[in-house]
Amino acid sequence: MVSSPLLTPMASQKLPISFNTIFFSFVLTFWLISFNVALAADAKFEACAPRRCGMGPSISYPFWVAEEQESYCGYLTFEVSCSQGHAVLAISNDDYIIRNISYSTNSFILSNADLYEEKCPAPQHNFSTQRTLFNHSENHADLYLYYNCPSKPDPLLTFPIECASNSSHYSFGVFRREDLQETGYALNSCETNINAPVDMDGTSSLENSGNITYTDILKTGFTLNWTANNCSGCENSGGRCGFDNNEFVCFCDDGPHVKACSKGSIRTKLIIGFSVGGGTALIMGVFFFIYLRRRKASYVPSYFTRNISSDPSSITDPEKMGALYGVKFFTYDELEEATDNFNESREIGDGGFGTVYLGKLKDGRTVAVKRLYENNYKRVEQFLNEVEILTRLRHKNLVMLYGCTSRHSRELLLVYEYISNGTVADHLHGRNVEPGSLSWQTRLKIAVETASALKYLHASDIIHRDVKTHNILLDDNFNVKVADFGLSRLFPLDVTHVSTCPQGTPGYVDPEYHQCYQLTDKSDVYSFGVVLVELISSKPAVDITRHRHEINLSNMALNKIQNDALHELVDPTLGFDKDSNTQKMITAVAELSFRCLQSDKDLRPSMQEVLEILTSIQCQDSQKAEELDIFSDEFVLLKSGPLPLSPDSVTVKWISSSSASN
Repeated sequence: MVSSPLLTPMASQKLPISFNTIFFSFVLTFWLISFNVALAADAKFEACAPRRCGMGPSISYPFWVAEEQESYCGYLTFEVSCSQGHAVLAISNDDYIIRNISYSTNSFILSNADLYEEKCPAPQHNFSTQRTLFNHSENHADLYLYYNCPSKPDPLLTFPIECASNSSHYSFGVFRREDLQETGYALNSCETNINAPVDMDGTSSLENSGNITYTDILKTGFTLNWTANNCSGCENSGGRCGFDNNEFVCFCDDGPHVKACSKGSIRTKLIIGFSVGGGTALIMGVFFFIYLRRRKASYVPSYFTRNISSDPSSITDPEKMGALYGVKFFTYDELEEATDNFNESREIGDGGFGTVYLGKLKDGRTVAVKRLYENNYKRVEQFLNEVEILTRLRHKNLVMLYGCTSRHSRELLLVYEYISNGTVADHLHGRNVEPGSLSWQTRLKIAVETASALKYLHASDIIHRDVKTHNILLDDNFNVKVADFGLSRLFPLDVTHVSTCPQGTPGYVDPEYHQCYQLTDKSDVYSFGVVLVELISSKPAVDITRHRHEINLSNMALNKIQNDALHELVDPTLGFDKDSNTQKMITAVAELSFRCLQSDKDLRPSMQEVLEILTSIQCQDSQKAEELDIFSDEFVLLKSGPLPLSPDSVTVKWISSSSASN
C-alpha cells in the first residue's frame, strides 16, 4: 500500500534548501524592505503639503487647493481656488475670499469676493450654513439688503446702496428691520432682499466712525467655524491629514497611518531599517535553525488549527463588537452606490441634521440614507455608542434605524427604513395636500400614535428635541413613524443657538428652553402642542405672511383660544361647525394644546398624561364628549385665580402663562 505524501512525517523528508541559504535570504529580504520603506516618501504626503494663494493664508487640511492638490487632502466642500492672488471658497454658489485661517480655533474669516471686482457688489443669494460643514461665530449678525424699494427709508436706520438706487427706487442695508418697520416702512414692498453675514465686532467699530457705506460693512468680513476630524495628533507626529478610500487617515512619509505617524524621519528610519532589519534577520535565523533541529517528525493536519477570529471574546474592534450586538456597519462605498453617488434626484428630505436620500441596498431593501452635516457632531466614538442605543429601541411608531457607517468613514451616514407616504407636514400644508384627504379621525389617530412614540422615548430617557410635523412620517395606511427620534442624543446639550434643527426648529422651540437653555422632556411636550395645533388648523408652524403677532402658530392658537375664537383657527374642511361630536373632540384637543403651550414647563402635562387624554378623546362617544373634563386638579393656568372654562362655553378670556404676570 502506497502511503500518501500528505501523511509522511517531515523528519523523513530531505530539506531541499540549506540553512545558510535560508538565513541569508532572511537577512537580504529584511534589509531590502527596510531600505525601500525608508527611502520611498509617500506621494500623498507630498501632495498634501500646505499651499498659498498669493499673499493669502496657508491652506492645509481640512482645506485643499483645487489647482494644485487632489480632493483627498481635505473635505470635498472645503475646496479652495486661487484667483488673482486670493484664496477663494465657494459657498452656496457665491465666492468668498479667505482672509485668514486659525487652525487652532477651527475658524476662518471671509469677505465677499465681489467687493474687489465689481462697482456695485452684492451677494447673489441669501447666505446659509445649513447645508455646509460650517457654523457662524458668536459675533455673527445679518445685514439685510433690500433692492428696488418704492419709498426712501429713514437714513438714520439704514445704509444706502447708492449704486443701486435712483430717484424712484431705493436700495439699502439694515441691521434691525424691526426698528424700520416700527416707523411704518413696508419692507415687503421691495422687489428683492438678501441677507449677508458680518461680524458684530467689526460693525460696531464702524458704526462709531461716522459716514460709512454698506461696502465698508461687508469688507469687515465674517467668521465661520468648522468641525472636522481632529488633525492635531497627526500633525504633531509630522503627518498631514487627509482621506484614503473615504476614510480619515494621517499621511506620513512612509505611507498612511490611522491616527499618527510612527516616530523618526526618513534618515532615522534608514539607519533603524538596516540595524533592526539585520538584527531581526539574525535572531530569526537562529530561531529558525533551532526550530528545524528540534522539530518532531510528525504531521499536524490543518483542520486542528483553531480559528481565533471565530471567538467573540477575541474581537477587540468596537465596530465588530457592535455588529454582534445588532449595530450594522455599512461601508461608505455601498451607500454611495445605493444612492447613485448621492444623486440630487434621490433627495427625499432635508433638515438641520442632514440630507436624506432614497437608497436601494444590494439585498433589495429600500432605505433612507441620512447624510449628516458634519457641524452636527463632535465625537465620533460617542456617536457610535449612541447609535448602539438607538438601534435597540423598538416601537411600532418609531422609524427603525438599521445602522450607520464606521467611525473611520469620510462621512457619517445613518441608514433608516424607508417610509413611503411623506410627512404629516406634506399632507397638512405641503406638497401632498388634497382637500379632505386627512379627516379628523385620521388626524386624531396621528396625534395618538405620535404621543405614544414620544411617551416611549421619554420612558427610555430620550428627549426627541425636534418634534415637528416634518419629522412625523406616514406609511401608506397613515400609520405614524416618528423620525430623528434619537439624533438629539448624539449632540451636546450645552448649546444656545436655537435657529438650527439640533437645538429646535423655529416655531416649535420651548420658550423656557430658549430663555434658560434647560432642555427637559417638557420641551418635547411644548413642541407636540404646536403639532396638535397644526392638526387642528392645517397651518404651518411659522408663516411670515401672517400678522406679526401670529407669525408663530403657537401665538395665534393661544390668542384665538383665549378670545373665544377657536372656530377661526380650525380647518374649515373638518366640519367643526356642522358636527357637534367633532366640535367637542376638536375643542378638547385644543384645550390640551393650550396646556402643552404654556411657557412655564411646570404647567404642561407629561407625555403620559397627554397620551391618556388623547386616547380618551379618541374613544369617546357623543355622551362621553359632553362629560369629558380635560383639566386635572393640579392644572392651574394662573398661580392664583379660578380655572378657565373650555373655549366653547367660555364667559371670560383664557389667560396663558406666557401673557400673565405672576
